[in-house]
Amino acid sequence: MASIDQIIQREVNPFDTTTFKPGNFWQEQQDPALNINSIHKEAIATIEDILAQVAKDHRTRTIMLAGDSGSGKSHLLGRLKQTLNPKAFFVYIGPWADSHFIWRHILRQTVDSLLKVPEGQQESQLMLWLKSLSLFKQRGIIDKLLGDRQAFIHKLRGNFPTDIYNANEFFGVLHDLLNPELSILACDWLRGDNLDEDVLKALKVKNAIYSEDAARNILFNFGKISSQTQPIFLCSDNLESIPSLSDGLLDLQALFNVNSMLHNERIPNFLVLISIVTSNWVRNKDAVQPADIARIDSSIKLKTINLDQAEAIWRSRLFPLHQQAEPVPISPIYPLKREDLDEKFLGSKTYPRNTLILGRQLFQLYKSKLIITESKKQPSVSNPVMPEKQVITTLDTIQDLLAAFQLVWSKELQKIEQKITRIRQLSSPELMQMLHEALEALELKTQPRFLPSPTYTSYSLSYLSPQQKKSGIIWIEDPNMTSFFHVMNGCHKAVERKLCQTMFLIRAEKLGSKKTQGYQTYKQIFVGSPHCHIVPDLTSVHYLATYHSLVNAVSSRELVIRDKIPDLNELQAFVRDSQVLKNCTLLQVLGILAKQLSTPNPELDFEPVTEFIMNLVTTQQFLGRNTLVQNALDRFSSLPVDEIQIEQLMHKLCQENKVQILDPNAKPEAQLICLVPNSK
Repeated sequence: MASIDQIIQREVNPFDTTTFKPGNFWQEQQDPALNINSIHKEAIATIEDILAQVAKDHRTRTIMLAGDSGSGKSHLLGRLKQTLNPKAFFVYIGPWADSHFIWRHILRQTVDSLLKVPEGQQESQLMLWLKSLSLFKQRGIIDKLLGDRQAFIHKLRGNFPTDIYNANEFFGVLHDLLNPELSILACDWLRGDNLDEDVLKALKVKNAIYSEDAARNILFNFGKISSQTQPIFLCSDNLESIPSLSDGLLDLQALFNVNSMLHNERIPNFLVLISIVTSNWVRNKDAVQPADIARIDSSIKLKTINLDQAEAIWRSRLFPLHQQAEPVPISPIYPLKREDLDEKFLGSKTYPRNTLILGRQLFQLYKSKLIITESKKQPSVSNPVMPEKQVITTLDTIQDLLAAFQLVWSKELQKIEQKITRIRQLSSPELMQMLHEALEALELKTQPRFLPSPTYTSYSLSYLSPQQKKSGIIWIEDPNMTSFFHVMNGCHKAVERKLCQTMFLIRAEKLGSKKTQGYQTYKQIFVGSPHCHIVPDLTSVHYLATYHSLVNAVSSRELVIRDKIPDLNELQAFVRDSQVLKNCTLLQVLGILAKQLSTPNPELDFEPVTEFIMNLVTTQQFLGRNTLVQNALDRFSSLPVDEIQIEQLMHKLCQENKVQILDPNAKPEAQLICLVPNSK
């Protein structure tokens, strides 16, 4: 086995900031081994007690969770889900694009979360919820009911005789969840997709859930029925990214309206948790009605941690490296020292994020000094001595920051690719918000709500091209043809009023029958020039959603690039300088970015892998050859790339004098790779 110093030289920094950003606890897989039980122990105990009260008397309750930036709010939500998921159905509510759609947003996010499979289970939360109803405990009749839709509806109506909104259709769709041929369509209806007539007929329902009232009542149905099962835990997070009011304050009132209605209507079995940065709550709470604030049953303020807890964080991060070492280091936080904490945090208090940032800095510095020491022992042409001054002064250059950002982007993109498997998972207002954010990052002057149609105005925007030409964009993925007709009518009015010189319709869904008025209007406007219909690809949506996720993280000050917590302007600069959006086909077709080479070039297929290798070596300074290969394999597991191809890419980078192997005569597992100075 290798010594701990040898392992430190070859491994990725365990405090790397790509692991800092928490988020949607159904998207982020938090490692339980990194949890420190003593941190925020009282907060978790309080929340667990309140959840037990909801489970007992079914009365909906609300908790406000406040804490400073870096105090661990989002990480705590992940811990709550890990710990309490057997006792409740967990729902993650992220920021919404338009407050006029907030009930539909919450319903969509509720169903999306219920479709997730909890750890240790074989079925989704939604199926566990449905099958835990008292109806399913009567095994003698269950097979009959599953084969008889009307009998199923009748039985559920007997269990819930009053106060269920649109009971026949709602219970019928619950029956269709159990039908493999209709289950996906049933989920689409429940989450509020504006479905077309054919799907509605297949589900035997008259209308889609396409109003705030309908979405609210369907959400109420979930609460009323769940009183037979477990509470539904609604966790609102990233509230710093919600829409703002005309005075610049956050529209928190929209969320508090939702919360108050759950209480006022006595909807049972919800536990609502509102997570917010303390300073933002202080700044914005005066915009919330006092009567709605009074609906908060319990307020929890996350405290700082002590240095024993900070040391425990270091210990948990370093433990995997220590396990590989022979002998095992005497100090569980080697190569760090407790004195480092005492010197940095003179008040003996800090926050988890500050602890991690300090750990990264000290670990990287120690790793660099190890390499310098080793190179001095055996200097050669292929293993030159690197001056210590150079190592220390280049830890946070622009090059390093840009490489670190690209690694954060790459990791976030990987998560988004796994999360979003079809474009219609996102609502049209969400898609348009994502596009709007990307255009602003690329320094285009934009104006939201371009379409002269009040119901669908959030589906649109306009922007000025570099040539000062005004273009309008409409993005509608609603399958419902009536909605499509109204949007096309709005486009027709925009053309008549000459609101833009060029109009783009973005739509991947079908356009309807050629005989319909909506299609005829579409053909009149978008077949030919100057206006254009663009069919978006899923990869472009992944790019837009990745940037949107980082925007949300910046708003709540949860994004860390090396040791920097960027603001929105700095994030936008990172995006432009790194050109991470350059392969977004949608932006290319819109003429905002240059089209990339379309000629077949095998090397281009592996360009992201090459960039990943360069960025990882840049941020780590020195890395074991095998560690580099394994990290690349893990990141690009979805691509047809193997170990041999990655080795070839590394060899090519060596030939181009961009990276070098410090000890080429050593065994592959002992070889170290570093960046050639000024190579990138």
